[in-house]
Amino acid sequence: MRQYLRLLGIGGIGIIRMSGKNCFDVLQKIFVPIHKKPIEEIKGYTMKYGHIVDNKQRVVDEVLVSYFKAPKSYTTENMCEINTHGGNVVEKEILELCLKNGADLAEPGEFTKRAFLNGRIDLLQAESVIDIINAKSKREADEGIKQLKGVLSEKIAAIKQEIMDVMVNIEVVIDYPEYDVEDVTISQIKAMLDSVGGKLIKLEKSFDNGKLIKEGIKTAIIGKPNVGKSSLLNAILNEDRAIVTEFEGTTRDTIEEFVNINGIPLKLIDTAGIRKAKDQVEKIGIEKSKEMAADADLIIAIFDSTKELSDEDLAILELAKDKKTIIILNKIDQKPQVLAENDERFTDVTNNIIKISALNKWGLDELYDKITNLFQLNEINLDNEVMITNVRQKNLIDKAIQNVEKAKDAINNNAPTDIIAIFIKEILEDLGSITGEVVSEDIINEIFSKFCLGK
Repeated sequence: MRQYLRLLGIGGIGIIRMSGKNCFDVLQKIFVPIHKKPIEEIKGYTMKYGHIVDNKQRVVDEVLVSYFKAPKSYTTENMCEINTHGGNVVEKEILELCLKNGADLAEPGEFTKRAFLNGRIDLLQAESVIDIINAKSKREADEGIKQLKGVLSEKIAAIKQEIMDVMVNIEVVIDYPEYDVEDVTISQIKAMLDSVGGKLIKLEKSFDNGKLIKEGIKTAIIGKPNVGKSSLLNAILNEDRAIVTEFEGTTRDTIEEFVNINGIPLKLIDTAGIRKAKDQVEKIGIEKSKEMAADADLIIAIFDSTKELSDEDLAILELAKDKKTIIILNKIDQKPQVLAENDERFTDVTNNIIKISALNKWGLDELYDKITNLFQLNEINLDNEVMITNVRQKNLIDKAIQNVEKAKDAINNNAPTDIIAIFIKEILEDLGSITGEVVSEDIINEIFSKFCLGK
């Protein structure tokens, strides 16, 4: 199957990629190099200069073509990339020429999917490609690169090998019961399950950090109207992202933006001011604010330090209870100052209380320090830690841990060795599903459907 992809957009260079057994046949029909050579004589990892022409030999564009010969390519198939001038008209015409001469449009993620199906990368490495593309911070990109290098894959492979080393003796017991190795085998199984279980639990616990690095800290900025929520958002982003006026209730819907704190993405959500709504639109916005607060990883609750707490302020403190919360007393540049950091109404909710001036950007460093300490961001060490980064991986690790426990229970209940072996084989299957050795076509299609065109 010949594959073709066009990356649509206006820029200095446009890239058209083809992969498949016959991609060079398609290329030869539309590409006229300045110095012609038989395709057999063209080396892989080389580029040739020439022109794309139509069926009347009219020049469509001046291009450079990269050649990648199987199996030394991204997909392990023959591949070529046409580097064109990046205009939509030119790219569209070359697209049509490729299609007319036998190419098919690639699906999202099809090139990486082919690399996986052809055995160049495993499923963990394939998933890391989309993580790198979608990375919102350097830490997330670094973790994606580690996964692409196969660090987690090697960890999973080592755990599987540890299981397989014991499975050899288990198979002997099952196939040759006349040999008296039962006691030795049970002892080995127990030691293996303890070791494997511990390693799997460590991996499962790494998901919290992996999720933090990948998805960021979902942070809801809540407070009454006109206490400085939008000013805080603008101060953190260092731009006028939200409208700030002296009128209450300016923000009627949520505004979402990302910012990095110590390499971790902070998903900031500026919510509508929480008060008794004056109309239906504001009521919807306030209800959405409350939902966002309930679902947030972190709440930043803002209060006007020049005013006494109202019933609405107290209701906001109730929303922040039992959540990771930072309380901000804003407008310290104004007088009089009537709210104190040691107010019991605040300290009953959290000890993370700071005074700032969002308008003048005073106190932002202290806010960042509070966030860093609250989520222990400085303790996340990507150099030494292997971690899982998505829910699919975590669910399979959890399933493998459950099968470890089932195998242990079977041993404690003096179950026959062949019953114990069933659970151990389930562990192997769970681990194989993580790397893609044992995975359904539906799962594969679901994973690669999330990719962008071009990868």
